[in-house]
Amino acid sequence: MNRYHLLHVTEFVYDGPVTESYNEVRLRPMHDDNQSCLSFRLTTQPASPAFSYRDSLGNWVHQINILPVHNRLRVQAESVVLTHDTSTVTSWMSLSELDQRFEELHEEFYDMLAPSRYVPHLPDLQSLLALAESRCDGTIAGFVQSASSMIYARFQYVKGATHVNSSISDSLRLGAGVCQDFAHLLLGVLRKRGIPARYVSGYLVPHNKDYPVAKQEEVIGGQASHAWAEAYLPDSDWMPLDPTLGKPVGMRHVRVAYGRDYSDVAPVRGVYKGHAGQRLSVDVRLRPALDEAGNETLSETAAIPAEPEPAEARAQQGGQQ
Repeated sequence: MNRYHLLHVTEFVYDGPVTESYNEVRLRPMHDDNQSCLSFRLTTQPASPAFSYRDSLGNWVHQINILPVHNRLRVQAESVVLTHDTSTVTSWMSLSELDQRFEELHEEFYDMLAPSRYVPHLPDLQSLLALAESRCDGTIAGFVQSASSMIYARFQYVKGATHVNSSISDSLRLGAGVCQDFAHLLLGVLRKRGIPARYVSGYLVPHNKDYPVAKQEEVIGGQASHAWAEAYLPDSDWMPLDPTLGKPVGMRHVRVAYGRDYSDVAPVRGVYKGHAGQRLSVDVRLRPALDEAGNETLSETAAIPAEPEPAEARAQQGGQQ
């Protein structure tokens, strides 16, 4: 079943009174040829009207402002999404042809080729690039697949190895990370080779019987926000890859937002006025409309609130697992 009911709850608990909380929310799933967002509802406690717009990357952004004194902020996004079975992206363009179009692509996709906060162009990426190229068939699509498979094989999924503000330098040093890091690593390799690539945030609906040998991240990623990447093939289209799972992106992947890296797609981000620290918890529930027996099923997880951040930390962010 490829129709899903999604419930994403983010809650901030402050250790003192705060005021004037201004927030941006990117939790409305995409609606396009590959996926239909059938309904979406955003509510907050304390209650606040939400003003929406599309950012420069086409993502839906909702602004919520809580001005009165409050000790807790709850943001709940509920949606129903239908994912579609799409044809596989194919391309036969060679890497040498890609090199000949460098200036053209750099002009059109500058943001998806330039270094970013989480994906700097590090010298350490060169060895990964060379290895991926030596194992591919000489085409852009072959290189992209080779790079994704290499990252899956060479890096370990270790929850807590990195944090929401980690860049690829941390995961390169540790040889480990979470899905956010795996996506950033793939972006770094692709961009350094001159292939435009973008970060994708969303969800992975758990269905472990499909991949009995999948690593632990399938379970973790499937019950929280997930991340993967898409590479642009000049003679075709955007090609999605999931380096965390080492499997193709399919109808269990629900897309929410595109970005240069995680900084463009944080689910909830904001600031507030006050001298209080905060604790963050995230609860994601993914429910197929009906299972094979005609019954609704529910998979959920609730994060344990972290220790309060120091008073100096005012940014509110919800990371991806």
